[in-house]
Amino acid sequence: MPLLPARARRAPAALLVPVRGLLEARVPWARDRALDHAVERERHLVPFLLAKDALLAATPPPHAVPLHSLPSTIPFPFRPLRFLQLYPSAFALSPHPIEVSPTPRLSALHAAEAQVVDATRPDAADRLLRLLMLAPSRALPLRLVARLRLDLGLAPDFQRSLLPNYPDYFALSPDGTLLELVCYRKDLAVSAMQSYAQRTGGYKVGDAVAFPLSFPRGFELDKKVRKWLDEWQRLPYISPYEDGSHLAPRSDITEKRTVAVLHEVLSLTVGKKMEKEVLVKLGEALRLPPGFRKVVARHPGIFYMSHKLRMQTVVLRESYRRHMLVDKHPMMGIRYQYLHLMHMGKEEVGKGKGKDRKSSRGEQMIGEEFGAEGEDGDNEEDYDDEDDGDKLDEDDMEAGVASEDEESDDDIDEDTGKQIAH
Repeated sequence: MPLLPARARRAPAALLVPVRGLLEARVPWARDRALDHAVERERHLVPFLLAKDALLAATPPPHAVPLHSLPSTIPFPFRPLRFLQLYPSAFALSPHPIEVSPTPRLSALHAAEAQVVDATRPDAADRLLRLLMLAPSRALPLRLVARLRLDLGLAPDFQRSLLPNYPDYFALSPDGTLLELVCYRKDLAVSAMQSYAQRTGGYKVGDAVAFPLSFPRGFELDKKVRKWLDEWQRLPYISPYEDGSHLAPRSDITEKRTVAVLHEVLSLTVGKKMEKEVLVKLGEALRLPPGFRKVVARHPGIFYMSHKLRMQTVVLRESYRRHMLVDKHPMMGIRYQYLHLMHMGKEEVGKGKGKDRKSSRGEQMIGEEFGAEGEDGDNEEDYDDEDDGDKLDEDDMEAGVASEDEESDDDIDEDTGKQIAH
């Protein structure tokens, strides 16, 4: 079995660079409506997929499941019954007692997803292996990997269907809490930025690879920040797969490697974005230097911080053209089909509200408890309009300030389903 590569004790001479202080100026936050739309259109997708998996992941799947038996770990934004009623095209509800079952359309889409999971299993194994290769300890908490499952495009039962099939890649720690790397593959230790540099002119260790930058329309950097950024881009690129412990703390070169690690992490995800809370936990597990949380805010041309859906989501800018992924992973193709199915259900609920409301008592128990009116519909505003000027500085971003037009599920009356006027 190949041995894991030893950590370098000294930096190669080519990577020794003058230490420059970190940028102290504030870098403003500016809304990017296209990337906000990319985040907002996936509203409720995570609880939808987890509820779907709870119904269909078993072999064979049960015909119907009591509502109260759905896993309590599913992050429903409000009561499960109200949530499931939003999507009648996917979930069928029956009374006495209330049970939920998948519709034929949901079952068919789940079967198509299973085929994609099988076809992309080698790719998923390689991306998970790369993630472990980024960790100095060559291991990550299994609980954290499970939380990253949807970001990495892994199957619900990846611990049973993926890990045992790659014994040369993965192993569990004796206590079962850590996912450990078995074999370090040097051929996979090539970052997305290194591949980009090789495609656009070649790359060798120590080269000054500049990160692709893009900004929302109307966004301008202060002259001081622009000068700092230009000089920062000319610093050597330190691969996230290389040891960075020799680099001077709180220096520009350390920050550039930190950006490289975060860039690579987002590049390994199927959606090229990640909830900031999860990214922070992963960064801690990867032993990024103190202060790495502020790196995202300091580089708005590389990362975009969306405040939609009452959370912060970090988006890799270069991976999107407006609100669409440049390179769409097959798993994202399936996700978009799930989103289409979800919207079909909302349309059916909306049409049903205008029809004759005569129904049986059983239908009333399920159908009248919640109306779809005012419930978390996608914001169809033209995100290509001029920026409305809402900006947050770095301190605001760290505090988690949301944009003013952010909808709140708490503004729905639990009994009537009507939106509460303020």
